[in-house]
Amino acid sequence: MHSPALAIQRTPLVAVYGTLKRGLRNHHWLDGAAFVGADVLTDVTLFDLGPYPGARLAPSRGVEVEVFSVDAKGLEDLDVLEDYRARRPASGTYDRVVHATAFGPAWLYLYNLEVAGCPAIREGGWQPRPSSAI
Repeated sequence: MHSPALAIQRTPLVAVYGTLKRGLRNHHWLDGAAFVGADVLTDVTLFDLGPYPGARLAPSRGVEVEVFSVDAKGLEDLDVLEDYRARRPASGTYDRVVHATAFGPAWLYLYNLEVAGCPAIREGGWQPRPSSAI
């Protein structure tokens, strides 16, 4: 169930937490996607990696996500941006997993690389630094 076409059959939703959010520099990758709503996830912690964040499954006081409805092409584009490797998910920068949201199950990209020394964000959302803003 890793190909975008099959993945969309499972859920057409994607939850984003970093540069893909509305108003930020990579939101254009979601052109054509419908904004469904905002949610707060309490079992996800973000890590500030500098120019973007990475998420890990870990308890938090609630991190903010935006949920969008995407098609197979949109999900395929996001897989490229996030360096998701369907055949070997652990070898890419991010893995794509289904996660519960207030709007139903949604794809969520989890960061695979090392986060030691990166500030954890356990409440609220990631904010771009002035040099990495839009």
